[in-house]
Amino acid sequence: MGLMNFFRSRESDFLKALGAQALKTREGLEALEAYMKDGDEEQAKRLRSLEKEADELRRILIDDLNRTFITPIDREDLFALSRTIDDVLDYGYSTLDEMVTLGVKPNQHLLALAAILREAADELYLAVIQLKDHPQVALDHAVRAKRLENRAESGYRTAVADLFKEPKTVEDIVDLLKMREIYRHLSNAADRGDEAANIIGDIVVKMT
Repeated sequence: MGLMNFFRSRESDFLKALGAQALKTREGLEALEAYMKDGDEEQAKRLRSLEKEADELRRILIDDLNRTFITPIDREDLFALSRTIDDVLDYGYSTLDEMVTLGVKPNQHLLALAAILREAADELYLAVIQLKDHPQVALDHAVRAKRLENRAESGYRTAVADLFKEPKTVEDIVDLLKMREIYRHLSNAADRGDEAANIIGDIVVKMT
């Protein structure tokens, strides 16, 4: 195999691995959105399973990176993109975990935020799988993911503001603090999606 073919092969391998990881994140956010509709325990189980599968894919990718002396895309970019995509799913999972732990039921704000995050995960997945052959298309998807992050932050602020609209009893304040913490998990997921989109943009600049 010639040197150029070798690099193309390694680039394809790493991007396929990132694509597989991004797909798990997209599927995980789909499960979270479905859970927010009616608290379906089957969707909760699906999300937990997908989070474990995504972690395993990331471990394999990092192991491959550590055993490859030269990478066709900057090692730091590959590592950072994998980490931020993983963080999006991790925060989705921690949202579910906190809801179960604190006994919080889904509401319309949670459903709206989860739906935006699922859209963002769609865009990140599409961006990753287009990186190799259509980097400008990948960049378009990354820009859309960033716009969705802005929508998520607006939705987060609205949700938190609604918590403080009416006078609260001591019991209400406990519930308020629970909800604010859960909303924050979803806001953090949006932030990590935004960072993943930034990294994709950096990779596209270096590729073109």
